[in-house]
Order: sequence, then C-alpha cells, then structure tokens
Amino acid sequence: MTNISLAQSYLFKAQKRLKVLAVLLEEEDYSDVVREAQEIVELALKGMLRQVGVDPPKWHDVGRLLLEYQELFPKEVRGELERLAAISKWLRKERELSFYGDVDFIPTEEYTPEEAERAIREAEFVVEVARKVIPEVKR
Repeated sequence: MTNISLAQSYLFKAQKRLKVLAVLLEEEDYSDVVREAQEIVELALKGMLRQVGVDPPKWHDVGRLLLEYQELFPKEVRGELERLAAISKWLRKERELSFYGDVDFIPTEEYTPEEAERAIREAEFVVEVARKVIPEVKR
C-alpha cells in the first residue's frame, strides 16, 4: 500500500465495508446491516473531518462537528452536511440496539428489510460525499 493519510484510510475501509452490506441484506441479517452501516458512516465522517484538519473525537456521532466546521469543507459538499449529520444521528441511535438489543428488543426480530435498505442507501450517500472531500488513494 502507498503512503496514505488517515483520512484516506478511513474512506478506504468504509468503501470496502459497503460491499458487506449486500451480503448481510441477502442473508436477511437486517440488524447487522444497520450496525455495519453506522460504522461505515462513522468512518467516512471522521475521515472527512480529518481531511479538513479537525481531529475527530472518540464518540460515534460526529454529525454536529460537520456543521460546526462547515466552512472548512469544499463548497460543493456544504449543502449536504445537514443530511450527513442527520444520518449520523439516526444510525448512532441504532448502534447499540442493533447489536446488543435489550430485554424487550431482539435485534434479529425488530429490524425490517426497509430499515436495512434505508441504512444501505444512507451509508452509500455518506461515502459518496466523503469521496468528494478525501482524495482517492493512488495504487
């Protein structure tokens, strides 16, 4: 692998993980689609923050930081930052439930194909925007 930035590494990992979502969806593992989508979104958004010079915190939802530092992002993506923040917030709320569940919430029974498909669409959108901010890795 070439010498790449941490931002590029995060995007690389997010792009690779996107491919896994189709397999989980095909296996009807909807709760894991949601969980993995959250991790993809987190990686992509933290990569975007790193790319513009913001050291992301160790928490999972960094959406509000996108808005706080919006002036650092290229003009072509600023109009998408609110949607990215909303996606991050939604998936962050689902993070633990989709993985661990709760006494009255069994993840493998609660999530629907529609929720899984939404999570995939949202993760793909986030990665698409991140690709506009983070330079492609040359191999």
